[in-house]
Amino acid sequence: MLYTPPPHTSQKIVYEDDTLLIVNKQSGLLSVPGRGVEKNDSLIVRLQKEYPEALIVHRLDMATSGLMMIALGKENERTLSILFQQRKIDKKYLAIVDGKVSPASGEIDLPLITDWPNRPKQKVDFQSGKPSVTRYQVIDYNQENDSTKIELTPLTGRSHQLRVHMQSIGHAILGDELYAQEPVIRKSNRLLLHASYLSFLHPLTNKLITIQDAPEF
Repeated sequence: MLYTPPPHTSQKIVYEDDTLLIVNKQSGLLSVPGRGVEKNDSLIVRLQKEYPEALIVHRLDMATSGLMMIALGKENERTLSILFQQRKIDKKYLAIVDGKVSPASGEIDLPLITDWPNRPKQKVDFQSGKPSVTRYQVIDYNQENDSTKIELTPLTGRSHQLRVHMQSIGHAILGDELYAQEPVIRKSNRLLLHASYLSFLHPLTNKLITIQDAPEF
């Protein structure tokens, strides 16, 4: 697939201090460089032109938009990475999925593993998959195009977890070219998944930082 990142405009920084940045990544932009010079353009490369000490502590899929935390300096990168590893940073996402989701809230507990013949896809595997849990809460149902706006809270951090979990219960995320089937893909020209919420205790000040950002969709 040809990599065509969005225009190289100024990145939307929604929070900044001496320790970290929180940035709104655009859909279609890699978090870090991919393989080959044609995939060097990425969020971190763009940020490092303005913030040379900027370092990645977690990633979003290329097609996913929303909030990403960036460390400023190696020591802060180590500290923030530990917070993610220990699940001390609360994350929530907003998505629009196919069909009417019922019940209106619940928990998806399906183990996931890499689908090696079809990488980078993941799949549900009850024998070898790693525990993967997602909570969801319906926000609204759109009868006109038979879709549901939903809030997703990952309790684990598996690759493509939200995308696979929603597809596995019959409600693929609109525009998901990896996991959705036609005509769900054609219902949107991008993946309608947005990292909308980050909340954590600041590692230096111990103050609660909560950042929310609404998606464009």
